Amino acid sequence: MTTSRTLLSLVPDEDEQEPTTTELDAIEAALPIMQAEVELLDVEISLLDQPATSWSERRRRRAHRELLAARVKVANQARLRRLAANAPEVA
Repeated sequence: MTTSRTLLSLVPDEDEQEPTTTELDAIEAALPIMQAEVELLDVEISLLDQPATSWSERRRRRAHRELLAARVKVANQARLRRLAANAPEVA
């Protein structure tokens, strides 16, 4: 009695290794949010081993506001792209 086994490949096919243009565009659109999240994380890490001061709290709040602003900006850009894609053409 013979049994066949199917080997699962963890490495994607050559065609699937490169991101598509759509995926690259999505990454680029979300980049401001990622950068702001990294900046906030950097500030929070730097504050872990320091006593809390008004200056350090101000830095954390500023980084948090920048993250929120980046999220709003990306959301607005996505909304404008959707509206432009659905807008009827004007002759």
